[in-house]
Amino acid sequence: MKTFLTFLFCSLTIANCLFAQYDPGKINKKAVSLYTQALQKAESGNFKDAIDLLNQSINVDAKYVDAYLSLGGIYGEIKNYKSSTDNYEKAFSIDSNYTNEYKLHYSINLAGQGKFEQALAAINSLLSGEKIMAATRRAAEYRKKTFEFAVDYAKKNPSNYVFDPKNLGDSVNTPASEYFPSLTIDGQELVFTRRTGFSNEDFYYSRKNLNGWNYAKPMEGNINTDQNEAAQNISLDGKWLVFDACGRNDGFGGCDIYMSYLTPQGWSDAINLGRRINSEQWDAQPCLSPDKKDLYFSSARPGGYGGKDIYVCHLQANGRWSDPENLGPSVNTPGDEQCPFIHADNQTLYFTSNFWPGYGDDDLFYTRKQPDSSWSKPINLGYPINTINREGTLFITADGKTAYYAANRSDSRGDLDICSFELRQHIRPFKTLWVKGHVYDKKTSKGLPSSVELIDLASKHFVSKVQTDENGNYLITLPVGKDYAFNVNRKGYLFYSDNFFLSQRSPDSTYEKNIALQPIEVNASIVLHNIFFETKKFDLDPKSQAELDKVIQLLNDNSTLKIEISGHTDNVGKPADNITLSNNRARSVVSYLISKGIAAQRLVAKGYGETKPVADNKTEDGRAMNRRTELKVISR
Repeated sequence: MKTFLTFLFCSLTIANCLFAQYDPGKINKKAVSLYTQALQKAESGNFKDAIDLLNQSINVDAKYVDAYLSLGGIYGEIKNYKSSTDNYEKAFSIDSNYTNEYKLHYSINLAGQGKFEQALAAINSLLSGEKIMAATRRAAEYRKKTFEFAVDYAKKNPSNYVFDPKNLGDSVNTPASEYFPSLTIDGQELVFTRRTGFSNEDFYYSRKNLNGWNYAKPMEGNINTDQNEAAQNISLDGKWLVFDACGRNDGFGGCDIYMSYLTPQGWSDAINLGRRINSEQWDAQPCLSPDKKDLYFSSARPGGYGGKDIYVCHLQANGRWSDPENLGPSVNTPGDEQCPFIHADNQTLYFTSNFWPGYGDDDLFYTRKQPDSSWSKPINLGYPINTINREGTLFITADGKTAYYAANRSDSRGDLDICSFELRQHIRPFKTLWVKGHVYDKKTSKGLPSSVELIDLASKHFVSKVQTDENGNYLITLPVGKDYAFNVNRKGYLFYSDNFFLSQRSPDSTYEKNIALQPIEVNASIVLHNIFFETKKFDLDPKSQAELDKVIQLLNDNSTLKIEISGHTDNVGKPADNITLSNNRARSVVSYLISKGIAAQRLVAKGYGETKPVADNKTEDGRAMNRRTELKVISR
């Protein structure tokens, strides 16, 4: 009896298993007809009707596995990942053998929801089988790498970060596509590309108001044409616009890089940047550094590391761009690197790559420029900024906190919309402040085209160097966390110097400095703000070198110039001691200049102690201003 019962149980189990095997030939004919109509709708891009027909088909025959699988595929196509995996799971529950290879698509849609551990388990289950097609195995092995990366990244970077992009609203976004956002450094003007027709793209701008963004308008002037122009980047001062355009008569390749300048009449005609920058291949997606001295872009030209590499050109003293330099293997790979964006800190570069380890397709990465101008190993921005889909351009404001990008989300007005979100802490660039102002002649008040330099006092390296416009206006960025020397130079004038001590504090305001340069003439004088001594000592601090080198340059450029270096103190201590200290400090400066080849007869050292205050000694700020070193012209 026991043997019979065992046999009967086994027979019933086998029968049930055989009955459960999916047979497409036994599906209700009406269900099949609805299914066929659904596929036709899906092939024409009408996913809504296709989904409706598939659901009708399932209502007719609830065991229709192919209908569930097709629903899973269509929902995945429209990025409704939850509905996709729900339908795949229904298909799996009916017949796990027939549906085995669909674990690949199922895992991808799990990953689309951020369920990377479940996605990895599904792909491992698929790969553990022997009877899978070679193409499926290759695709599964690729996905396994991306899921393993995602799981590992989450373990190494635990965070309570909430990714909550905000649509910029109807003033900016429309049923058309808007993308490639960029902003001026004050965050008050947004420039972007809008697709205005089947193949036409134009540039629009919006200015910020107290309640958000004003209604976007086409950019004035001659910048927009009936041809294609896209992928623009506005300089931080709002004066230059670089972009790419394809198929133009003056082009050298498929797509070339162009520049337009802001004039009183609007934006100028586009200027092709020439064969030095543009090649016979694809050159696109340009981005200017904050000082407008470097132009980054992506190019498919031969001689790189892969399909598309990121290059940089430098603006030379003669006003021409240098030959493009490949950023090298620390950034570029055998794959495609695109969409470069250099932050206002002039050190952090964001870009996309389909080769560096990530979540699949193009991911966003960042790399930082090192003191020797090399680039650090790229860091993936992580989920949910990066997803299983292709990511695009990113623009990050000067404070390093807010990012702008284009996305097709549930709240989109049409296709791609411009959104903003808060960037997670550990992938932010350096917080950056900025200085803007006007350089002018002290005697005539006329604006002076001049050179403005920012120097890291500790490393003595140039951080940035900009040329003012023809009216003397300038803008320069200040990455916080360091101490800087700030110099302004023009031939025929005494240089101007100041300092920004930011290493011990994070200021929450910007600076505006209007600078009066003094013509080189007898009795003209300047304060050397970046000459440093320890309290009650006269040994030069190494941080003084950058400033002293400027004095040397001034004397070398004006070979007959004779100057006095004077030392001054506050009124703390005995007057006689202050005279001695100020004398010794002035002599230390003169000794340094002589050691660098300046003739002693061109130099006079004099200490005035506390006798020539420029501020009230009753306050610490006043005393600090009185403790100074000055340069005065004796003869020229």
